[in-house]
Amino acid sequence: MTEPQRAHIAMFSIAAPGHVNPSLEVIRELVARGHRVSYAIPASFADRIAETGAEPVIYKSTLPTEDEPDAWGTELIDNIEPFLNDAMQVLPQLAEAFEGDEPDLVIHDITSYPAMVLAHRWGVPAVSLSPNLVAWEGYEKEIGEPMTAELKASERGRAYCARFVNWLAENGITTHPDRFVGRPRRSIVLIPRALQPNADRVDESVYSFVGACQGDRASQGEWQRPAGAEKVLLVSLGSTFTKQPGFYRECVKAFGDLPGWHMVLQIGRYVDESELGPLPGNVEVHSWVPQSAILEQADAFITHAGAGGSQEGLATATPMVAVPQAVDQFGNANMLVGLGVARRVDTDAPAEVLREAVLSVASDPEVAERLASIRAGMGREGGTRRAADLIEAELGGVR
Repeated sequence: MTEPQRAHIAMFSIAAPGHVNPSLEVIRELVARGHRVSYAIPASFADRIAETGAEPVIYKSTLPTEDEPDAWGTELIDNIEPFLNDAMQVLPQLAEAFEGDEPDLVIHDITSYPAMVLAHRWGVPAVSLSPNLVAWEGYEKEIGEPMTAELKASERGRAYCARFVNWLAENGITTHPDRFVGRPRRSIVLIPRALQPNADRVDESVYSFVGACQGDRASQGEWQRPAGAEKVLLVSLGSTFTKQPGFYRECVKAFGDLPGWHMVLQIGRYVDESELGPLPGNVEVHSWVPQSAILEQADAFITHAGAGGSQEGLATATPMVAVPQAVDQFGNANMLVGLGVARRVDTDAPAEVLREAVLSVASDPEVAERLASIRAGMGREGGTRRAADLIEAELGGVR
């Protein structure tokens, strides 16, 4: 029996943990199967990509970085216009980088517009790797049109839409920008189906849910439950929207010296521990923590409800309190509440509200039963190996 032909696969993403991290184990698996994988990414993530065995293809991006969360603005146009601006200047960089070494298959993050244009130009299949929810039948009417109505009513919004249409047309693409961005030909969804709104209305011939592709997290470090800690609470607002010293102080007030409880508080890079005031002995504070290792032992999780944190909470069957900060986190928080495994509170919630929310979910046997059921379902979705199988299936005659 002959060995399958080695293919050249090109992955494209942006310099953001929530977009890069979900793809890493899939890339590692494809490399392990013998494929040559090029990964287009800004330099700040090159080392992380190289560790998978893929070859980083570096490009310069104009998108705001992790250090500039406020640069995204507050309106819809502020959130979406940077992606088009960046795509227009990134496309020629990537076209030049791959000239004479075009891939057999393109896989890409949902934000990587140049990848879709290049796949069209090269005449190769493109597969979206979605790190969060996807469109369902009726999505445009229910969500898309109401959300963009105000955008299209403004002069700036209309100019953005016209620029997008013209840019696509210049590259031989007649698809409307809304469908170009939101309706991929093929998508592998790197979240569990349980986190997908209206999952029964998602076209399964296009979208395949494989669940979290997390791999071995041992390299992130270990964590040991302190002696005498009957219950453990992890508090983390992720890596970007973490400048919340007031919220952290309320957490300390809520759980500091609470009998039987030990709290691990991740405060990120923008807050100094000194801003929290005196810390009781049952509170440990870090700028970063090995989240998976802690959740494997935790009894409750206060989370911003990002896609990664939400999945890890479900994968470890940890009761959650969702404190969404931005973008898809609000929808994820509502999904967790709807699944009956979380409570949702606001960032300005006082200590009493935080304490009551955590204690209620952590002590509810029905929450524990639902989490156990969801965890079992996630285990059947296939994860990294199924994602790689589905990508290889798109190679067609190459293999």
